[in-house]
Amino acid sequence: MQLEIRPYRSEDLNALYEICMLTADGGKDATSLFDDKQLAGHFYSAPYGIFEADACMVVTLDNQVCGYVVGAKNSTEFAKVLEAKWLPELRERFPMPSGEVATLPQKIIRHIHCGYQPRPEFSEYPAHLHINLLPSLQGLGVGKKIMQAFIANLQRLNVSGVHLEVSSDNHGAIGFYKKLGFVQIAEFEHSLGFGLTLSLQGTTE
Repeated sequence: MQLEIRPYRSEDLNALYEICMLTADGGKDATSLFDDKQLAGHFYSAPYGIFEADACMVVTLDNQVCGYVVGAKNSTEFAKVLEAKWLPELRERFPMPSGEVATLPQKIIRHIHCGYQPRPEFSEYPAHLHINLLPSLQGLGVGKKIMQAFIANLQRLNVSGVHLEVSSDNHGAIGFYKKLGFVQIAEFEHSLGFGLTLSLQGTTE
């Protein structure tokens, strides 16, 4: 078994789509819930690989991509890029659902129409991230290693801070991020916001 953590490459794009779908249902395989198997990745993974490739990391198991951390160096600028170059076409392809938005695909389509909107609470932490690992990698300490590689890369890119949101009842993830040095900076209706200040000298504070 050979594990490698490396920078994202353009040929990894299909893997971003596949892994996003295989983990979209609260970390579980959501394939059966979607007619379009790329819908989740259209919002949560692919645009990062396309527009923020230098900020993304992947982990491979025997040369197959099995996990990733994708993110944007500046969330406000990323939102502008999505509005200009990514979301308009998706909005034409996926009409806004009428009536109650109940299913996971409907919720993602709603996100596409609402757009990515950075929260003001995160203004001091300009970057943000999403991490997804297939079950084959879980329990091997890979999550910590790829997050550390992602954070170190942000520092090389002169990013001053990074934030994320996690479900309020996902205690395992909350503990994981705290061990990495993230601190809680906001509380929302169903989620918590965490931030990490980055030192441009190559160490986290």
